[in-house]
Order: sequence, then structure tokens, then C-alpha cells
Amino acid sequence: MRSKEEIRRWMWEEMERKGIARFPGAKGRIPNFVGAEKAALRLEKLSIWKKARIVKVNPDSPQKEVRFLALSQGKKVIMPTPKIREGFLLLDPKRIDRSALREASSIRGAFRYGETIPIERMPKVDLIVVGSVCVDRNGNRIGKGGGYAELEYSILKELGCIKESTVVVSTIHDIQMVDFNIPRDDFDLGIDIVVTPSKTIWIRNSKKPLGIMWDRLPKEKLEEIPILKE
Repeated sequence: MRSKEEIRRWMWEEMERKGIARFPGAKGRIPNFVGAEKAALRLEKLSIWKKARIVKVNPDSPQKEVRFLALSQGKKVIMPTPKIREGFLLLDPKRIDRSALREASSIRGAFRYGETIPIERMPKVDLIVVGSVCVDRNGNRIGKGGGYAELEYSILKELGCIKESTVVVSTIHDIQMVDFNIPRDDFDLGIDIVVTPSKTIWIRNSKKPLGIMWDRLPKEKLEEIPILKE
């Protein structure tokens, strides 16, 4: 079986070779992809999306349209800052002029229009949307390698802001859904629903972290992420 890093590098190369990756390229990131907007529009048709009032969405480029749709539909967005270094931002569409919602959906705009949430004020989250490098049929996911999606989920779990039943969605390109098994560690974040530009895939019994595994947490993460010290 190939390692996560081997699979990651293979997928980045495939996406660039086939012209699926958008600027600035796939390598080293959650890759933006052709059709990201179509995947977001497919996501908004799901009942789980329609019912959600507060959505946690990753800050990466392929999920920018997801953040915009959420705000434009009156949903509050919880967005982790890059590498969680400045915690989480809350974007409340009631406090943002409609003409600025597109800008607020970008990373730079989120810092301008959002507010940092103290952990004691972190709200309950109805739905989680994450980016991925690839996902397999069992919901096992590979990110860019930093483990931040897992940490974000685990922090929210420790704070009581999400439940075991809170659904985790990933919007990806069709090519990023792989037929082989991805190796999984016990701290990895499993995906419940995969949404691509052409299809929606429900996955049963995906595995989730139970919380922060403090004994497995590198010392540098504690130093880099103030919210972990709190």
C-alpha cells in the first residue's frame, strides 16, 4: 500500500497533468479545481445544508464558493484561520453588507469582515465542510499533510460545539475520489458526504477523532496554535 505522502504527490501531479488544478497549482495545498463552483451548488441542494444555520468551512480556495453561498443564504460561517494560528473567525452575514459578501468569502476578506471568536463563545456548529487532496470510498481522507482539519474538528469536539452526529462534507473534483483504500490513522477525520461537480456520494460509518490526542500532538503545534494552550 502506498503511503499518504505518495498518494498526495500522485494526486497533485495528476490534477496538474490533466489541467484540473487551478492557479496557483496543486502541489503543497488543498488544490483548487475546475468545477469547484458546481460542487458548491450541488452541496446547497442537500437537506443537511438547507437546515444548517452555522457552518464551519475551511479557508482554502476551492471552498470559497461554499463560504459565499452560506453567507448569501443567511448562514453564519465559522472559518479557521490558516494553520489555526489566530483561532477561528465568525462571519455573520447580518453584519456584512450584501455587496461585500463575495469579498468576505475570501481569506483576506474574512479577516476584514469577521471577528475572532474566544473559545468560551464558540457556537454550536451544524455542518462541517472541509477540503481534501483525495477521499476513498470508505470516507478516508488525505489533506495537505499538516493535520489541521483533524485539529479543528477535535478542538470543536472538546469544546462541545459538535456532536458525533455532526456531518462532515468534502467538496472535491471527481478525480479526487479514489477507488483504492487510503491508509488511516486513528486521529484522521473521516468524510460522511463527498460532493463533486457531477455527483453526491454518501458514506456510512466514516471514522472521526474522539478529541485532541494530546500525547500525539507535536510540541511545535502547541507553540504555534495559541488556542491549544487555552
